[in-house]
Order: sequence, then structure tokens, then C-alpha cells
Amino acid sequence: MMKKLLAALLILAAFTVRAQQKVIPLYNGAAPGSENWNYDEKLAPSATDPLVYDVSHPTLTVYKPDPKFNTGTAIIVCPGGGFFILAVKNEGSDVANWLTQKGITVFMLKYRTGHSLTENPGKELWDNLHKSDFQDKIKPIIPLCIADGRAAIAYVRAHATEYGISPSRIGIIGFSAGGTVTASTAYNYTPENKPDFVAPIYAFMPPTLQGTIPVDAPPMFLAAANNDDLALDAHSIDLYNKWTAAKHPVELHIYAKGGHGFGMHRQNIPTDNWIDRFGDWLDQQGLLKAVDTKVAEAIENAKKPDWANLRKYDEANGKAPVPAAGEKRVVFMGNSITEGWKYSDSAFFASHGYYDRGISGQTTPQMLVRFREDVINLHPSVVVILAGINDIAQNTGPIKLEDTYGNIRSMAELARAAHIKVVISSVLPANHFPWRPAIDPTEKVIQLNKMLKDYADANKVVYLDYYSAMVDDKKGLPKNLSFDGVHPTLEGYKVMEPMVEKAIAEALKRKM
Repeated sequence: MMKKLLAALLILAAFTVRAQQKVIPLYNGAAPGSENWNYDEKLAPSATDPLVYDVSHPTLTVYKPDPKFNTGTAIIVCPGGGFFILAVKNEGSDVANWLTQKGITVFMLKYRTGHSLTENPGKELWDNLHKSDFQDKIKPIIPLCIADGRAAIAYVRAHATEYGISPSRIGIIGFSAGGTVTASTAYNYTPENKPDFVAPIYAFMPPTLQGTIPVDAPPMFLAAANNDDLALDAHSIDLYNKWTAAKHPVELHIYAKGGHGFGMHRQNIPTDNWIDRFGDWLDQQGLLKAVDTKVAEAIENAKKPDWANLRKYDEANGKAPVPAAGEKRVVFMGNSITEGWKYSDSAFFASHGYYDRGISGQTTPQMLVRFREDVINLHPSVVVILAGINDIAQNTGPIKLEDTYGNIRSMAELARAAHIKVVISSVLPANHFPWRPAIDPTEKVIQLNKMLKDYADANKVVYLDYYSAMVDDKKGLPKNLSFDGVHPTLEGYKVMEPMVEKAIAEALKRKM
């Protein structure tokens, strides 16, 4: 009797704490695909690991860190339970509480589960696991669970500012079935629901649930035990090998003992420390450092009326004279690489009379908005466009590569309609972002440059290939040409200057 009373008190205490957390419905109304599910969420009490089951209306429970230590990183936690139950303490709240101590905002996801037929869902699941039709039972449920994981990422990204989160530091961790949800989000994502990092822990992820690994797949952390009761360590090893073959960042920990479902349970063996290794990995990814001011500034600027910073050059543009007869005026349109150029080598701009209209941190949608004020209205003969790297860094939020290309193309076509000749610059090499360590820009830079070159060639526009002249063997900028891997040093600009002069001269010779 005393043991039952103690268990009840422990559960009451745990859920009193949980009641203080904000709980968010994942969907407005019924969840898509399960509109006819007519059962309600239930709790199977346990002093050690209460189980939630019969989830038909998914929710997110928010765990906030101390504001003084908020890193701007967010992680969605997906408890496991064979798609029929959710181990909301051992693989949920215990994980969330550990992560908040690291300054991470956590969203525990209660995704949809199958309908349990008894009031002992743990035993029911264990019995079903050993039946031949179990795979058939979970097959229609799994896509709904994965959809909930994607929706959770999209929700957190859409509400990033509200929670003090960087929209490019949103990860997901899950256990067993929750690991299925987690790993699946690393495939077939959109800019809105792409995870910035994933951590499937002893995940169920057979090849039939996998897809084609994207070229910009997120970094992955994996952990499992060699004596996993369900032999799911093989699934983690398979994911590791495939991520490695695709040359994406991945780290794997296989422990000799621990079984399946070790989570945050203490067993006095090395699996007790897996969460510490995950913390080390987060730190190496730069995710435990406070969010970079450029990210916070971009978030804040997005809410301001002058989102495109039209006023920055308003006075300078007003003082610019009408071009003199025979003057071949040149305007440079860009971001911090362009803006920093005039500070690194002011003599270059002064000696040629070039107009620099770069704005640090800007993305192509912002440049497109101000293109008339900062380029067309200056009546140049040539515009040099250098843009795109901040889109890949998601400075103003996720954006499709095709849309970045489209914005640059639109700038070029606006210029040509105004009888301004165009030089489209390649994006400079970059294989990391100091302010966005979770994003690997390498392949996107290459893809965007190909789109730009193809457009330039098809439309007889000058394409200025900085990339080929400056790239190193790691597909980044050499240390002597850049101080941070993105922005050129004076030596880097000295490489670029004769190239841009040649491109301008070529543009001036071409007929419209």
C-alpha cells in the first residue's frame, strides 16, 4: 500500500511540473489523415516511467531554458514506444530537462499513436511485438508519426522569434519509434520543415523507410547498444555508413551493453553517459554557443517596416549626379562582401569611380526590393551583382535555391530592361558559416553557381567566375584569402579586382 501511495505522489509531482509547461496543439482541428480517430490521450501511471497512449491529437510541450543562458538553439524531443505508447519521462521530460540546462529550448512532441485495446499498453505492446502481424499494424501509423515530426519542425521555425530561437538552429532527437520520426525528417524536407541537425537514438529505420540522401542533408548523431533487444543497432550503423558515403557530418556511438530503450535510465554502465557525448557533439557543432548577433539582427530587421534597408543609401543616392556624357558608371550590388570591399580597398573604388551599394547580411529578396533605388535610379552603364551566400545561410529564413536564383535573375532582367549591362558574379567558395555552424553551404554554392552560369550563357550576360579562381581543395576559401571562410581579406579582394575589371570591360563591349 505504501509503495502505491509513493508511486502516486511521484506521478502527481511529475505532472504538476508538466502542468506548468506550455502545451501547444500541433494542428488546428483534427490531424490530417486521422480525422476519424475517436479515442483520447491516456496516461498509464508508473513511478519510474509513465506511459502516454492513444494519442490522436498531437501536441508540443515547451521547456524553456533560463533566459540568461539561452543559446538560441531548439530541439524537438520524440519519445519512443513502438508507435503505440510514448515513454514521456525516460525519453521525454528527462531529456528535455537535461537540454534546458545547456541553454536549449525544448519541444517534446507527443505524436500520434495506434489505438491500445487494454489499460496495460506497455504489456500489450510487448505482446504485439512478438506477433507476425505487428509490422502490418504499424505500417499505416508510421507516415502519420513522421508527418507530425515535420509539422513540429515547421511550427518551431515559424515561431522562432517568439521563443528566442534562431530559425537555422532547430534540431530533432528521438528514441526507437521516435528515432524513426527523427531520422525520417532528414529526407524529403522543405525549407520550412528541414531539421538543422538530427539525433536518432536506437532508431527503427530499415532501408524501406529511407530515401535518397539530400545534397544538403543535416548533420547526424547516432547512439545504440550492441545488445539491443530488437537488433536496431544495425539500423544505426546503416545510417552512419550511408551518411559517411554521402560525405555528410555524422557521429556514431555503439555501446557494448545497454539493451533497447536505455534512454535516461541509470544502469551504471557507459550508456549512462550517451547524453554527455551528445552534449559534446552539440558543442562541436557550435550549437551551445549563444546565437550570433547577425542572426538575431536579421530576425529583428525582418519585423521592421524598412525590411530591405532602403534608407541606407538614400542620402548618397540623392547626391549622385546624373551621369556625364560618355560616363560609363558602374554600380556594385551585393551584401557584406561587396560592402566590405570599399573599406578594405577604398582606393580601388575611388580610382574607378565605382558606386558600392552592398549591405551586410542581406539576402536576394532584400536586394531585389531595393534594386530600383540603389541601381536603376543611378543610371549606370553596368551593374555587378554578387549575391546568394546569405540566402544559403538563411539570414532572413529558409529559402529555396530556385528562388534565390530567380531573385538574381529578376535583378538582371530589371537592369536589362533599363538598358543597363549586367555582370553576374558567382558566389564565392564557402564550406561553413561562422554564424550558422549547423549549415553546410558547400554543395548549394556549387548548384547556385551552375544555375547562374547557365542563365548568363543562355542570355549573353557576362558571368564572373570568382569561384574557380579562389576555391581550395576543401571547396572553401583559402585562409590567406579570407579571415573567416566567407569574407575576403585584402589579398582576396586583390584576386577579385582584375577579374571584375575584365568582366566590366567585356560587358561594356556587348550589345544589349
